Amino acid sequence: MRFFKDLTLGAFTAGFVAVLVGFTSSVAIVFQAAQAFHATPAQIASWMWALGVGMGLCTMLPSLYYKKPIMVAWSTPGAAVLAIAGVAGGFSMGEAVGAFVVSAALVTLFGITGWFEKLMNRIPVAMASALLAGVLARFGLQGFTAAQTALPLVLLMLTIYLLGRRWLPRYAVVLTLVGGVAYAAVAGQMAWSSVSLRFAVPVFVMPQFSLGAVINLAIPLFVVTMASQNLPGVAAIRATGYEASIPVSKVITITGAATLLLAPFGAFALNLSAITAAICMGKEAHPDPDKRYTASVSCGLLYLVIGVFGAAVTSLLAAFPKELVAAIATLALLGTIGGGLAAAVKDESHREAALITFLVTLSGVVIAGIGSAFWGLVAGALALFVQQYGQAKAANP
Repeated sequence: MRFFKDLTLGAFTAGFVAVLVGFTSSVAIVFQAAQAFHATPAQIASWMWALGVGMGLCTMLPSLYYKKPIMVAWSTPGAAVLAIAGVAGGFSMGEAVGAFVVSAALVTLFGITGWFEKLMNRIPVAMASALLAGVLARFGLQGFTAAQTALPLVLLMLTIYLLGRRWLPRYAVVLTLVGGVAYAAVAGQMAWSSVSLRFAVPVFVMPQFSLGAVINLAIPLFVVTMASQNLPGVAAIRATGYEASIPVSKVITITGAATLLLAPFGAFALNLSAITAAICMGKEAHPDPDKRYTASVSCGLLYLVIGVFGAAVTSLLAAFPKELVAAIATLALLGTIGGGLAAAVKDESHREAALITFLVTLSGVVIAGIGSAFWGLVAGALALFVQQYGQAKAANP
């Protein structure tokens, strides 16, 4: 099978790092969202099952079919919206599931019609690259701020990474991860006591539809998923050169349809990934762009394992120190951040708009519950409009 011939240790490690970063950085928010609707422990485990299976299949199967790195994740800002709105509105689990269904139907509609991809086609490459760089840089800063609480660990990982890039560039991230885990284990920083072996059992919840849940849960969930997740997800695809080979509308349709099927079990929103996608789409995953799909397939397989074991694997990933997770994510994303910034400032005619997009995105500002990725793009588009509107007519009277 071609997959096993193309698979390398570096690609598998990239998939593992993507899973590690994706789960440990936001699983607590997902738990909070479930608890906002008074979820039982069994229902929380079912959420992890549905999300793990959904992300695993939506990542693995399209990647194998198209032989391209296609990465799908849950909507972290969507989970945050649910956690806040769920407590404030007092909605039941049935009403929440009904909202998941409505949001997923809208995502599917935008995927089938191609409306979202048509909108993305109007965004200049410089602004898309700046958007991605802003999203990743904001996340990447955490790796260096982690030195405030775990200076020896971060310095050790940085040293291993730099030496690895100098002598064994293909395995720099692998060696850094191994070194970081070894140090954390010896220093007693691994929370092994929190690890428990339990299988997840899917729990079906009948959807209940109410106007209040649609307005307060479904619409905000749809907007933040498209603006704060799918938008930078497409930017990641374009920045890494896979725009022509990955059918964005079809993938978004797949994520919407998968969410529809798994919503009664707790899959609130599946979408394109940006941060973890950059890990599996970069040169660190594999020097050959045509073989980087093995990293996303590995990631999908690990997602499926997490789905089957539910809270057990989640607790295992949570055993890693948060500083280790932040540091390995930052180091794995350095190349992609640098490439995004280079593309953002390359075209002088789009440079200022791209920089505004980058800085607003990097700021992390949240307005009306919508994250900085969307507002960065809005600010950049306004800057580009003010600077260039009418110039084409003036040049060609």
